[in-house]
Amino acid sequence: MTPPTAAGTARPELVTEHVPRRRQAWIERATSSDHKSVGMMYIGAALTFGLTALTALVVMRVQLIVPENTTIDPEIFNRVMSSFAVTGVVLFAIPLALGLFSYIAPLQVGARGVAFPRLNLMSFWLYVAGGFTIYGSFLWRPSEAGFAALPPLSEPLYSNTHGVDAWIVGTALAVLGFVCFAVNLVATLRTMRAPGMAWRRVPPFTWAANLGSYLLLICGPVMLAALVMLFIDRHYGGVFFDPGYGGAPILYEHFASFFFTGAFAFMVIFAAGVISDVLPPFGRKPLFSQRGVMSCMLAIAIVGPLAWMRNMYSAPIPTAFLVLAMLFAVALVIPIGLLIYNWIATIWGGTLRTRAAPLYAIGAISAMTIGLAGDLAWSLIPVGWQIQNTTASQGATIAVMVGAAVLGGFAALHYWMPKITGRLVGDGVAKAALPLILVGLYAFALMAFFAGVKGQPVDIYKFYGGEGLDGYNLVASIGAFVMASGVLLELGNLVHAYGRGVLTGHDPWGAATLEWYATSPPPVHNFDVVPDVRSSEPLYDIRRAIANRTYTWRPAAREAAPDQPAPEAVETGGPTTGSR
Repeated sequence: MTPPTAAGTARPELVTEHVPRRRQAWIERATSSDHKSVGMMYIGAALTFGLTALTALVVMRVQLIVPENTTIDPEIFNRVMSSFAVTGVVLFAIPLALGLFSYIAPLQVGARGVAFPRLNLMSFWLYVAGGFTIYGSFLWRPSEAGFAALPPLSEPLYSNTHGVDAWIVGTALAVLGFVCFAVNLVATLRTMRAPGMAWRRVPPFTWAANLGSYLLLICGPVMLAALVMLFIDRHYGGVFFDPGYGGAPILYEHFASFFFTGAFAFMVIFAAGVISDVLPPFGRKPLFSQRGVMSCMLAIAIVGPLAWMRNMYSAPIPTAFLVLAMLFAVALVIPIGLLIYNWIATIWGGTLRTRAAPLYAIGAISAMTIGLAGDLAWSLIPVGWQIQNTTASQGATIAVMVGAAVLGGFAALHYWMPKITGRLVGDGVAKAALPLILVGLYAFALMAFFAGVKGQPVDIYKFYGGEGLDGYNLVASIGAFVMASGVLLELGNLVHAYGRGVLTGHDPWGAATLEWYATSPPPVHNFDVVPDVRSSEPLYDIRRAIANRTYTWRPAAREAAPDQPAPEAVETGGPTTGSR
């Protein structure tokens, strides 16, 4: 402020010596600790890695389309196969769910942010660093040790290159990022819920986010420990998995199976949360039993990881432990069956609006049901002994993962894209892509199951003619190509909608949860006013209260000043559109 030059002539002035330049948008996004920005980056990176996993699947099916094919070298096939599983599960399926959890869950509980914003941002960059490390190894020689790098195949005697090291370090970085994310989300959901938002009132999607975070907190450190021990074995003379010095290679298989089984349960819970949030607004009915759905998801989170040994029927494990694993796997039929019953009862008798979001949710139910039925079949010990490590188990697992991660993820993006970007995703292209995905998935999964029953091992480079496998592999490859075309079509639809979709309002679906109470997209602080929550449908309560405010308000009687007119009566109405 400049000093006055003469009496009575002082004029205050603001002098700015330096105006900070506005940083580019991508730098702002990459360094922002806002949970919505982190969620969007998670979603974008996950879809990119999902496209990579889809490419790997197509490459493998090109090699297996005819018997004794020599299109792809065996070394290339092994490298693609070794990166396929970790890409599909660790770099695509889990991060896609985490991105949606990061964006939507704090909004659904009425929080203005997250508990540890910088930890949330760090978790994303750890995940990205892990993905770059895994695929950076393709610049020299990537891992050829299989989908889980099981010892002794991953020991230096059989894998003496640094490709396995890159796989170990990249996977460990990504899993460490997931654990950091889980710590932040658990703290947020426990301490930052809106007044009145009891656990019984949180939406199913937020409940799924809470359970999924606990799963990552339990299963993630187990996988980290296994990877650290494997790295020590390779470079520092460790003997954790060396049977010649008292180590146990099967120990690593236990750890890896526990983690991947937990990831499997994580994806089922994520899809259950999406479906339970998507169906009620479009079916014009409340969820049949919200507490029943939440109880079923809790049962899956507890029992699911305990059945990890059903993936190890071919390992030298005492039969009593295998029976215990089988019982845990069979017990999952009850909560999964009740979930499906709840979803059917939710849309039964209603007037379903056939938009893309509920159609993808129904497609996810269909695909997961087929895959889980196959998983149940080979969870039985006599059946598992026959088809363990065959393409039968692979077909069932991919059916569940595509149903939960791909179709469930697409249903979530169709439903919440208006909240994330303020734009709608095109229904026409989505409805054309969905049949392609489902038909291709059914063909691939069923033919893989039949080929496995005939004895085709999983993860093989080629098969031979005259074994009755030619037709199964041909149809399975065609199904994979059709499914890939549907996924590509839908990804293009999402990319187009992100920048050029039809603009929409703040609550296009007439939903009941709090994320639709904010503007689209929400401001940095999420809500101008955080409401008190009185039920599990807070937005319906707010609409009802607004509709009932039709009385005339008059100010209290007071003596007006002689030179001021008395205040006039004002008709009240609902709040204006905008941030509430």
